[in-house]
Amino acid sequence: MSSKKVLWSGRFKEGAADATLTFTSSLNTDVKLARYDVLGSIAHVKMLSAQGIISAADGKNIEQGLKEILTQIEDGTLPIQERLEDIHSNIEFILTDRIKDAGARLHTARSRNDQVVTDVRMFMRDAILEVVEELIGLEKTFLEVAKDNIDTIVPGFTHVQHAQPVTIGHHLLAHFARISRDVERFVEAYRRVNICPLGSAALAGTTYNIDREYTSSLLGFQHPCGNSMDGVSDRDFIAEFLFDASLCAVHLSSICEELVYWSSQEFAFIEMDDAYATGSSIMPQKKNSDVAELTRGRTGAAIGDLVNILTTMKGLPLTYNRDLQEDKDAVFASYERLTACIKMCSAMIATLTFNKERMLNAAEEGFMNATDLADYLVVKGMPFRKAHEVVGGAVRYCIDHQKKLDDLTLSELKTFSELIDKDVFEILPLDKCVYRRKSLGGTSPEIIPVQLDNGYSIVDRQNAFVSGERNMIEQAFEALEK
Repeated sequence: MSSKKVLWSGRFKEGAADATLTFTSSLNTDVKLARYDVLGSIAHVKMLSAQGIISAADGKNIEQGLKEILTQIEDGTLPIQERLEDIHSNIEFILTDRIKDAGARLHTARSRNDQVVTDVRMFMRDAILEVVEELIGLEKTFLEVAKDNIDTIVPGFTHVQHAQPVTIGHHLLAHFARISRDVERFVEAYRRVNICPLGSAALAGTTYNIDREYTSSLLGFQHPCGNSMDGVSDRDFIAEFLFDASLCAVHLSSICEELVYWSSQEFAFIEMDDAYATGSSIMPQKKNSDVAELTRGRTGAAIGDLVNILTTMKGLPLTYNRDLQEDKDAVFASYERLTACIKMCSAMIATLTFNKERMLNAAEEGFMNATDLADYLVVKGMPFRKAHEVVGGAVRYCIDHQKKLDDLTLSELKTFSELIDKDVFEILPLDKCVYRRKSLGGTSPEIIPVQLDNGYSIVDRQNAFVSGERNMIEQAFEALEK
């Protein structure tokens, strides 16, 4: 690697060692920012020209040169040189080589510090919108599968023990609620990403008469950052994105954990579609839920990316430090991993086959109508704690005699309380237990449509947000590319 081909070599009597240049290179990572770097530069040169900081002729030459580079980036023909330390250096050297002195004026009134973080913010806007779009697709899957299973009864668990009967529709809508919160977090993070640091220069602003509002609007940002030191050093938006991604990954892991167990022979609640399962190299009978297991396994990497950036940030004084070069690997990896996991989970869940008979049989075990019997006694006038004790005794009796609560005769039930009458048999059947839970947010098939309607309304609002932001960014970028 040539030590002379660097943008900062003027200060040094001798060039850095080749090993140093190799060690500090970020080209393999930040090449993903190439398009954003050119668009940011076009906006910057438009502002410089409009403010009279560079001549109109130079501004026109620079814009034309940058647009030619952008075309090469998009068709994959940009001649990237590995000996240059990053994609930003590559673009600037190519531009200067082609248009000479005019190209050398591009970097007026900016620093690599504000340039790069602006590129990252532009990338992250698109990344967040794509993540949100994928999550909306997963939400729709949950809604559609839930709608098809409004009255499919399954055991509800606490402590991995049978608790109360619920429906698959209700269960999947619980996962929908988690994912919808993930979307909310990404939307909130997007608003804090959508701030333009360009014009902060190295850290202190610039002596040139720049127009940061104009640059910000050209790039489709909400507004410029308010403090130049914070503008170049802030990586809170990256940490927030990585937190949101890791929590979303945890939620995906949770549903995958259930699917792994539910597809086992012991549960046999579901069967994975062949397209999202794999076999064994030695056991011909196996059908493994590898997509779910890998999604669960990749959650650790998502959490690791978050810990990575927080550990990097914790020891940094203001303002920019080279440690922050390491932020992009975590962002790119987390984004790519998360979108892949969301896509696969959505496809896997959409194609599940539910063993409804097996789930119903399982729900009939474990005295899951015990709470309903206690509630029955409360309605008859017994204090709940007393009712809890009475029903506990009835359960103990059933265990000793290998019976279910709804197998007991009225005479047997009356031995536990004289308040029990023949109307008790109207509340003990499992389907009655489910249908009677009509409280807002409950599992009754009569109330689940309310949750479904609310879910579709949430998705509509989320789609409107993504569409609006995408249109604004695309219009801004199209104007720059003309």
